[in-house]
Amino acid sequence: MAGVNGRRLDVSEFDFDDIKANLKTFLKNQNEFKDYDFEGAGINILLDTLAYNTHYLGFNANMLANEMFLDSSSLRSSVVSHAKTLGYEVDSCRASFADIEVTLNNTSKSTATLAAGTIFTTKINNEDYQFVTVSDSTASNSGSEIKFENIKIYEGTYVTTRYTVDSSDLSQRFILPDPSSDTSTLIVEVQNSISDTTTTVYTKATDISQLGANSNVYYLQEIESGKFEVYFGDGVVSNDVSDGNIVLLNYVVTNKKAGNGGTNFVNATGIDNVTDITVTTINKATGGNEPEPISSIKLNAPLDYASQGRCVTLEDYKLYARKLFPQTQAVMVFGGESGSYDPSLGVTTTASYGRVYISIKSTTGNNLTSAQKALLVSNMRQYNVASITPVIIDPEVVYLILNVRFKYDSSKTTKDKSSLISSVNTAVNSYNNNTLKTFSNVFRHSVVTSLIDNVDNAILSNTTNVTLAKFLVPTLSVSIAYNLYYNNAFYYPHSGHNMAGGGIITSSGFYVDGGTSEMFFDDDGSGNLRRYFLDGIIRNYADATAGTIDYTTGTIKISSINITKISNVDGLVSTKIRITAIPNSKDVAPILNQILEIDMINTSIDGEIDTIAVSAAGGTSNYTTYSSTPTTTSSY
Repeated sequence: MAGVNGRRLDVSEFDFDDIKANLKTFLKNQNEFKDYDFEGAGINILLDTLAYNTHYLGFNANMLANEMFLDSSSLRSSVVSHAKTLGYEVDSCRASFADIEVTLNNTSKSTATLAAGTIFTTKINNEDYQFVTVSDSTASNSGSEIKFENIKIYEGTYVTTRYTVDSSDLSQRFILPDPSSDTSTLIVEVQNSISDTTTTVYTKATDISQLGANSNVYYLQEIESGKFEVYFGDGVVSNDVSDGNIVLLNYVVTNKKAGNGGTNFVNATGIDNVTDITVTTINKATGGNEPEPISSIKLNAPLDYASQGRCVTLEDYKLYARKLFPQTQAVMVFGGESGSYDPSLGVTTTASYGRVYISIKSTTGNNLTSAQKALLVSNMRQYNVASITPVIIDPEVVYLILNVRFKYDSSKTTKDKSSLISSVNTAVNSYNNNTLKTFSNVFRHSVVTSLIDNVDNAILSNTTNVTLAKFLVPTLSVSIAYNLYYNNAFYYPHSGHNMAGGGIITSSGFYVDGGTSEMFFDDDGSGNLRRYFLDGIIRNYADATAGTIDYTTGTIKISSINITKISNVDGLVSTKIRITAIPNSKDVAPILNQILEIDMINTSIDGEIDTIAVSAAGGTSNYTTYSSTPTTTSSY
């Protein structure tokens, strides 16, 4: 309200109604307006106008203040501008790319050239997509064929944009006009003039300290509308372009994620006048992605500035993994002093100094291919400390199979049991998607049980048990040993626990060399893995020492075994054997490159009416009379 003596206008309000009320109070305390009806008179319109004007100015001032800082800015242009001051280059959208081998058959040519812009086609979900090369490749004849190996093709259209340099045009800019341009495919050439077709390839500047006046480099920045601009030096820091030069921008305009998954490619036209062509896919199309989102820019720009273009700390490696592999959803990095990786053993706690291990979960849900891993390691070399070797390893998923049983008071809800089960399933799935499925996030049993209790007021309690599951991918028809590391202690109340019932280990089915019976794994409760087949419901043990169980570390070691066939898993043809174990704790923690994920297919959720609550509310009691004879059962 108005201040001292009612003659000072309170300017602290921001809301429109409060601003107008302050104006009214101020005017009412002026002698000139004592008899005015501020509600019905025409002055009410003037007050509305003044209040709106003040509100707009206040809003704009607030927004302007917010946009001045990286943390509070919301406009992409502001976030990109702040990132630029930190030396961070924002990623454009990315085209899907695939690796292929192209063979020109039955040709007498001594050499051939696969030109930039050569088109290959494929179908994805019954839609036609074209992939193109972005550089020339030359190969020689080896008998009667010419083979182009390790050719990378990108989904989209190969585009060339030309600009003639004119310094008198003060507004001239060298812009990639389509916001769907993939700047990772950009090749910048500068032609001397229309009459002189000599061209110079300019590379993107990465380290300004290494540049001189004659360095042929270009700079790249995102501008308005999500487009990108190429610009050059001033002749001091790096080479400039001159009047009459022709700037050639060659790049791919892409459909982003739509091209992911392409596998079978066909050449659209002949190559160097040869039409008998075989195209072999080495790696299917992956990598298509949207432009870097605002949230990612805000996260990565300060980290990039802190790293100063070098990978020294674990956070530096995380940053450059995301930067160099845009399809990164989550990344875990650990030094060799914390563990190591062996292809036959997986990740172990054995130290391996001088190495840093990088595990990436891709947005596609697939592990990185060998080619992607090699490319990422190669791209990281320029940022590495000399004595450190990066190693890319796949994430290990430990699945959690939940058994949920809840009790509810039917008098407190109009929902039936199936509706409550559906709601509980939604809550568990939400926890799975929003809390788990990434590195380092722990499964907290109490959090999950609380979520279930809070699904509906009618749910009074729940019992939720946890089983761990990992998949073994065996090499068929080869006798080999396998190790599975759960890295969480197994349930082991005493030696010989549940020996007759199969211990705490279960598995899906498989077949071994020379056998026609479907085999399974269990344990004897004393550290021995057993292999058995079923005769009806009777377990016949073919090998009582098929491996060992370390209940303390959560490790299963399978002795050398020749697996020839794998049974279906969850009703589907599978290449993997699922092996489950009961953990010692219902809280489960991932270690190093592990990711926890709830197996929603095998998780069971059921509910029952709480008879105590119903009876207390006046319903019929359904109490069961229990025998006083004690029985011994597992807590699971």
